[in-house]
This record gives sequence, structure tokens and C-alpha cells, in this order.
Amino acid sequence: MKVLVTGGAGYIGSHVCNLLLDKSCEVTVIDSLITGNKNLIPKKAKLVVSDIADEKKIERLITKEKFDLVMHFAGLIRVEESVKEPEKYHEFNYKKARTFLNVCFKNGIDKVIFSSTASVYGSPKKEKVLESDPLNPLNPYAESKLKLEEFIKTQSKEINIKYIILRYFNVAGADEKLRCGLISKYPSHLIKIACEVAVGKREKIIINGNDYDTFDGTPIRDFIHVSDLADIHLVSAKHLIKNGKSDIFNCGYGKGYSVKEVLENFNQILDKKINYEIGPRRDGDSKMIVANPEKFNKFFTWKPKFNNIKYILKTAVNWEKKIK
Repeated sequence: MKVLVTGGAGYIGSHVCNLLLDKSCEVTVIDSLITGNKNLIPKKAKLVVSDIADEKKIERLITKEKFDLVMHFAGLIRVEESVKEPEKYHEFNYKKARTFLNVCFKNGIDKVIFSSTASVYGSPKKEKVLESDPLNPLNPYAESKLKLEEFIKTQSKEINIKYIILRYFNVAGADEKLRCGLISKYPSHLIKIACEVAVGKREKIIINGNDYDTFDGTPIRDFIHVSDLADIHLVSAKHLIKNGKSDIFNCGYGKGYSVKEVLENFNQILDKKINYEIGPRRDGDSKMIVANPEKFNKFFTWKPKFNNIKYILKTAVNWEKKIK
């Protein structure tokens, strides 16, 4: 299988590249390296440094390499920033991505896996979210992802492409062999910031709001280990290569943890306390979002390997120690 990967120098993309190469796939990465880190890209992967909207460059690459499938990870991901700079997110996550995918479709790539987000559901009223539940994005980041979902679905009807759209819940942890993990200049991820506190990079973590309508007042999230998420991509790719049907799937474990519960689990594995203080809510945050993952699990008879919050935290801390 010959795979084109955008954003392969990012957190999730780099894990997927490693797994694809472990399974003897050929991998070419397109990354601008503006937010990505070149050191995360596996040495066996080919790297093309490019803006995804550079149509001529992308067209030459696709014409030459003749890929079986594209996995689109490249994008901006900071919710709070998207609220302040909505046009930036519309431009990159939707308009540039649309340009890129159009070039792919016009030049023979008819299978795409798109990394979307559970943020498209907003703040659901039910305990566990189904793929068929109402969509209510609360911020420009989620809006941009949903717009690209709609574009891909429309293209599928018009020009007969096949797709898998994966709605990520909260991705965390790091590769078991520590080949890759999360590197961020401006971390906003709870577990990443807690890891930085754990290794002494910062003094404390700010909990963004403790007045939510949850059992302890802090937001609740469903955390999935990044290596399980990478495997979901591999399973999805094999499905599309066999001309399987297009679909949308949640990517989570179906269990939620509050911010305070995550920090308490950190305290237990570290045998020391993560310092925190309470701050104001962040714009665009929802109180609780937990996946119903049964659709993917049943369709592919798939089971996660790393569904353990302490394991997720341990791998995340080990990675942070490595890059300290």
C-alpha cells in the first residue's frame, strides 16, 4: 500500500506513519514544517516540504508516485486560538485542505481518510455520542472540520471517491518505543501540560473552569491512546483498499474522565502531586464529550490495546522525559 500523508510531522500523523512503515507500506509525507517537527517523521518515509495548497507541486508528486490512498492530518488545532482568529482556521483547515483534496481527486487518488474531531458534536446532552447525533460545533476549529467533512461527502456523491472520516475524541499518550510523541510550542492539551509539570518544565497547570455541570465541576473527556488511534487508521485504510464503503466513525473508548480525575491518576503513577490552580473557562470548551465507539468496534471487530488511563499517562510522561 502506497500512502500519501499530510501532516506527518505532527503528533498523530507521525504515529500513523510509523505504524504504516511497520506494516511494510510505502509512506510519503507532505508537511510545511510550520507547526510540525521534522524529527518526528520516520527516516524510512519520504518527506516533501510543501504547503498543501501548492497545487502544481502536489500534482507533480501525485502524478509521479501514483498513491493508493491519502490520509489528511494537516491542520490547526488550538480551539482558543480559533475563537480569536476564525478566518485563519477557515483558510487553513477548510480552504487549503479543499484545494489539496481537489488536486488529489483530479489526479487519480480516489480514497481518503480524514482526521476530524468530536468537537463537531459541541456539548451533547446525552452521555455517549453516536455518529448520527446532532452536530453543533461551538468554535471555528470544529466548524472548519465539519465543513471539510461536508465537502468530502459531497465529492463522494459527485465523483465517486471513497472516504473514512474519523472523529477523534481526546488523543493522548506516546509510542511505546518512544519513537514519537507530542511536541508543541504552545501546548493546550491537559495531559501534555500536566507532563510538563511532572518533569519540571512548568510549576503548575491551570484548570480552565471548575463550575461546569459535572460531578466535580471540571470538564469530562474521553481519552484514547494515540497508538490505538493509529491502528484505527490502518484498519480503515485496509478497508478502503478493498473498496469498502465510505463511512464516519467515532474514535474513543467510551469512558470519560474529569480534569481532576486525570490529575489524580497522574499523582498515583508519579507518587507526587501535580500542582494546579483554578482559572476561568476557555472560550469554545464543552462540559462533557464521551464517545459511543461501538460502530467502529463492531463493524471491524476491533478492540483497543491500550484502553487504560494510567498507561496513557505513563507513556506521555516517558516521552516528556525523553524530550526534556
